[in-house]
Amino acid sequence: MTGHGYEGGRLDLPFVGVATFGKRPLVTDWSRIEADAAILGAPFDLGTQYRAGARFGPRAVREASTLFSFGHAGAYDHEDDRTYLPASVRIVDIGDADIVHTDTETSHARIEAGVRAILDAGALPVVIRGDHSVNIPCIRAFRGRAAFHILQIDAHLDFVDVRHGVRHGHGNPMRRAAEEAHVSGLTQVGIRNVSSTAREGYVAARAMGSDILSVRQARALGPAGVAARIPAGARVYVTLDIDAFCPSIAPGTGTPSHGGFLYYEVLELLQAVARAHEVVGIDLVEVSPDHDPAGITAILAAQVLLNLLGFVFDARAAAG
Repeated sequence: MTGHGYEGGRLDLPFVGVATFGKRPLVTDWSRIEADAAILGAPFDLGTQYRAGARFGPRAVREASTLFSFGHAGAYDHEDDRTYLPASVRIVDIGDADIVHTDTETSHARIEAGVRAILDAGALPVVIRGDHSVNIPCIRAFRGRAAFHILQIDAHLDFVDVRHGVRHGHGNPMRRAAEEAHVSGLTQVGIRNVSSTAREGYVAARAMGSDILSVRQARALGPAGVAARIPAGARVYVTLDIDAFCPSIAPGTGTPSHGGFLYYEVLELLQAVARAHEVVGIDLVEVSPDHDPAGITAILAAQVLLNLLGFVFDARAAAG
């Protein structure tokens, strides 16, 4: 018998215990992060213009991720004949940035501090959030570090400069990112005709280094063709808005848009990018559990993140 009262040790089934991401260890002291990747929650949705609720996204995605926490020997993929995320890959959950209600600047500053703590520890930052405005402090956290390219998978261009006096809402993050000296360019994939950005925004985006692809254009190219448009040798930051997916499989979001991607289309793109590029940061945004019947959007988000982490560290291991 063990100290937990079970022969052979604690089972720690998905519905038992604290719902950290993938039931990975919780680290609350940000000065003592020792990991290959660290998960940060950013439960902030004051930047949204339509349906709020994404502040509860990090909690929902973490809970959904426990579905994939059986065992600790990694996940074997019989199609790839690879075991992803073996025990040697150290992933920790550092909890949430401390959000201040109604205060965007303070909340963003605290998110930025969390990402910077992960970077200072030499770990890969993975931010589960709220609305897409949170990308702004995530990108700012990389100031003073080597340049990288952004891969945005999203229904919306998010390239508004200023609207109603707002510069740091969920329609602005890619414009703010393009203004940063350490962002070398953007590949924006999945953008559809419901985008809230006017034609002038598309012109500005292309002038500032964006390559913009719709869902239909991406499908015509295929995942490998889309990945090939990212400059060779570029370090890549991946920002994934859950509304890039068709709302038939991802209804739980604030601004759903029909005509989106299906699961394997995004998964194969992410795998191709991870194999060809160093991934330096990841965020996943806009999961809104109040609009998520049966929790399928949160499960999708957790599964995509875990697979992407598997691809990233498998590529690193292969590179030596």
